[in-house]
Amino acid sequence: MRRKSTGRTATTPKPSIFQSPMFNFTTMAILGGVFVLGIGIGIAFSSTATFSPDNVASREFIDTKAPNADICVQYGASAMVMDTRLFVTLNPFKVYVGQPSMRPGCVLRSSNMTILEQKKLITSEQLRECKNRLNNFAYAGDLNGDKPDISCTYENDDAKNFFINQPGATAPGIETQRF
Repeated sequence: MRRKSTGRTATTPKPSIFQSPMFNFTTMAILGGVFVLGIGIGIAFSSTATFSPDNVASREFIDTKAPNADICVQYGASAMVMDTRLFVTLNPFKVYVGQPSMRPGCVLRSSNMTILEQKKLITSEQLRECKNRLNNFAYAGDLNGDKPDISCTYENDDAKNFFINQPGATAPGIETQRF
């Protein structure tokens, strides 16, 4: 005897996208891992890649270009020195700025400024005057060369690093800020 149809047809449910053999959880995990790894490698490569002098992307690059890099990194901090000239006319009052020149340099910690005196590049009086004003010595050019450009510099507390003070940014270690 045949049964009558009730009007319903037996349908099999369609598999969802997550149940298809092409997109199972293992495949998605592998793709996610490759994606994250690719981003990490891209960031690491772009922040450390220095193929030309036009790309100064890391502190390590500046450290290697500093004059007397071994002394600078051990007793101070490498720096970028910008020399520029300002011309001021009074009648009419105008300010003109010359083209700046940039070169590598170094700022010595106040506790290590005697290195310059030991090398006979500054006198004990110059060292005392600079220390009395709570300043530091900085230089550009080779300390063993003909004539390094040495200056008693003043640390400007108004020069804020707006990259550090952003939410989520980490502050540098205390040791790197002691001058």
